Amino acid sequence: MTRPSRRLSVQLAGIAMSLALLVMLVFAGGFIWFAAHVPREEGPSPGKADGIVALTGGPERLSEALDLLAAGRARRLLISGVNPETSKAEIARLHPQTRRLLDCCVDLDRRALNTAGNAVETRNWVRTNKFRRVIVVTSNWHMPRSLVELGRELPEVELVPYPVVTREIPPSWWRDEATLHLLATEYVKYLAALVKIRLAPRIAADQPPAGTARTPASSEAPE
Repeated sequence: MTRPSRRLSVQLAGIAMSLALLVMLVFAGGFIWFAAHVPREEGPSPGKADGIVALTGGPERLSEALDLLAAGRARRLLISGVNPETSKAEIARLHPQTRRLLDCCVDLDRRALNTAGNAVETRNWVRTNKFRRVIVVTSNWHMPRSLVELGRELPEVELVPYPVVTREIPPSWWRDEATLHLLATEYVKYLAALVKIRLAPRIAADQPPAGTARTPASSEAPE
C-alpha cells in the first residue's frame, strides 16, 4: 500500500471512529433525557374529555381508568388489549363499584397484541365515536411510546396523558439493575416507534395492521 493510500485509510478510520463515538453520545444523551422525562408521579386531573383509553398491562391501569370514568371525566372508556377470555362480568367482579359503568359505557378491545395494535384499535374506536379529546391511561414508563404510537394514528385528536406509576423510578435509577433494564428496553422501543413514524407509511384502515388479530390469539397485549 502506498503512503497516500495508508494516509487515506487512517483518515477514513478516524472519521468512522468519530462518527461511531458521536452516535454513541447521542444515543446515551437521548437515553438520559428519556429516563429523566418518565413521569414519577400520577398526572394531575386531566379535566373533561370525550373518551378514555386504557392500555392493558397491569391492574392499576384499569382501576385508574375506571375511576376517571366514574368521576365523569369522559363519556366512554376503551380497554385495549384485553385477554380474549376476559368478560365484562369478570371485570365487574374485580371492580363491583363500576358494574353500572361497565354495562353502559365500557368497550373491550381483544384484537390488539401490542402497543402498535392498541393505537390502531383506539383509532377505530375514536373515529367511530367521533371523539376529539381522549385521556390515555397507561404505565408511567410506557407513556412516551404510547403517545408516539397513538399520535401517529390520531394526529387530529388531542391526547391527554394520565400516567399510572406502576414502577417507582428511584433518583439513582442507573444503580438499580431492574429499573435500568426496563428503561433501556423501553427507550429502544421508543426509538423504533419514532423511526417507524418517519419512514413507514400509515397502514390503511381496511388492512390488518401489525399488532392486531383477526381473531383473538393471545391472552394479553405485549408491550
